Amino acid sequence: MLQEWLARLRAHLSPGQAIGAVGEAAAARELRRLGYTVVVRNWRHGRDELDLVCCEGDVLVFVEVKTRAAHALVGGYAAVDRRKRKALLRVTHAYLARLTEKSRTFRFDVVEVEHRDGVVTAVRHFANVPLFSKYDHLER
Repeated sequence: MLQEWLARLRAHLSPGQAIGAVGEAAAARELRRLGYTVVVRNWRHGRDELDLVCCEGDVLVFVEVKTRAAHALVGGYAAVDRRKRKALLRVTHAYLARLTEKSRTFRFDVVEVEHRDGVVTAVRHFANVPLFSKYDHLER
């Protein structure tokens, strides 16, 4: 079933986009297994995107998903570089500004998905990742 879904995705997406979609689906499954509720997937603001927005209890969780080949030199967690953190800051501001009911608590998680030829081999979840310094400001 997964192979059929992947084949349909590949017909409409670039190879990188298809692998990314497989990684995001695997991340969402893992987070649901851990008790999270997925609120929205692929929320866009301009050219920036939040891969997953979830809730864990009363905490709003912004999740960055990084999908990498099993033999990649740089893992997904390490791939959340300065440029990506700036984009996450912008899109998170936009998401929070659109909420009608403000969340009192939110955090950032990173999910690293490893694959071999499009087949997921590992999913690693890093909760409450310190993506920003104390000088970066997020409005609540």
